[in-house]
Amino acid sequence: MAKKPPAVIGVLTEPAPPTWWRAHRHQVLLIVGIFLGWQLCGANSGAADHDQHGPDRPAHSVTPSTSPSTTSKENHR
Repeated sequence: MAKKPPAVIGVLTEPAPPTWWRAHRHQVLLIVGIFLGWQLCGANSGAADHDQHGPDRPAHSVTPSTSPSTTSKENHR
């Protein structure tokens, strides 16, 4: 007895080209991840990180003394 040829179930066709999203989703997610990481790093640094010298205050807050000042050279003698 001869074997029957295999039954044809379907015809193989070339798959459809991927959509723009399927082709580029890894690049889009990389850019979004970098942007969100940059935002999160910036959000964690509060005003204390940028204000290293404390609040604004006058440059000379000590009242000047009334006695005459001497230089270090005069003190050394």
